[in-house]
Amino acid sequence: MNDRTMSDLLAAVPMPMVLVGPDARILMLNAPARTAYGDCVGAHYLTVIRQPEPVAALERVLGGGEGGAVRWRVTGPGRDTIYRGTVARVSGLGVTLAFEDISELEQAADMRRDFVANVSHELRTPLTALLGFIETLRGAARDDPAARDRFLGIMEREALRMNRLVADLLSLSRVEAEERVRPTARVDLVGTAASVLATLRGVAEAAGVELELDAEADVPLVPGDGDQITQVLHNLVENALKYGASGGKVQVQLRRIAVHPHLRGAGVSLAVVDHGEGIDPLHLPRLTERFYRVDSHRSREKGGTGLGLAIVKHIVNRHRGRMKVESEKGEGTRFEIVLPLQ
Repeated sequence: MNDRTMSDLLAAVPMPMVLVGPDARILMLNAPARTAYGDCVGAHYLTVIRQPEPVAALERVLGGGEGGAVRWRVTGPGRDTIYRGTVARVSGLGVTLAFEDISELEQAADMRRDFVANVSHELRTPLTALLGFIETLRGAARDDPAARDRFLGIMEREALRMNRLVADLLSLSRVEAEERVRPTARVDLVGTAASVLATLRGVAEAAGVELELDAEADVPLVPGDGDQITQVLHNLVENALKYGASGGKVQVQLRRIAVHPHLRGAGVSLAVVDHGEGIDPLHLPRLTERFYRVDSHRSREKGGTGLGLAIVKHIVNRHRGRMKVESEKGEGTRFEIVLPLQ
């Protein structure tokens, strides 16, 4: 194999690939590898490839050993980058190192593991409580009507909690499955908001909170899934009632936007605003993570599953919209969603 042929082969490989000669100097590298390492032909590979794992693999193969897979991690200022590579001998030319960035795959695997662990934890707690009360009702509380009624009430609450969790998990699964398919129906946001507020009026009155719809005249229809937009509004207003009730008022604001920089066109802003205790800015970037809670104990007491804002995020993504959260301690919280008109 001549140099021209080898150069063409390297150029055809989509991932970064380096050819190291028998003298341990870099003979060739393709364009992705040049992006990673620069134009380093002729340099000793130890001056270019710094990570111990690929260096050890190259040393082994250059010394007559077998090639194989290699994996390493590079620590960066924002996050670590994980690489997976292969070292192989090319007869008469040297040794190749080909590698790819698998950070996103690793992150997805971590997310799946965390998700399973979180679901297991969320279900285990109420299940443990139910099993404990069942055992008590079969034993010490069998003939105690007062204790039996109290325990049955707690069991009902825990069962409802599991039911909400399962419902949210199914909802999240459906939303994720449809996320790549943009809805084409037209949704009346003013009518949807009015309907959601009417549904939650009783909850608001019980909490001593005033619900207010503040909509501009002639808010246009937007492309969307009516049921999902209703779910978004319901989740946001319900959250505002649960965690911002101290402010005494929750507003749903609807405004037309002539040009939104991220949408590159016109849109409609839908904002849910409370005037309660607010959220520490430290928590804002993580609010839409699955099972992330600012106050876990308080959230569970109020019936939260930790999935509501994750569902909202995926619905907004499906509608090609944008979501923004602004909050200050003691000043309240504003969730804004901007949906495109086209």
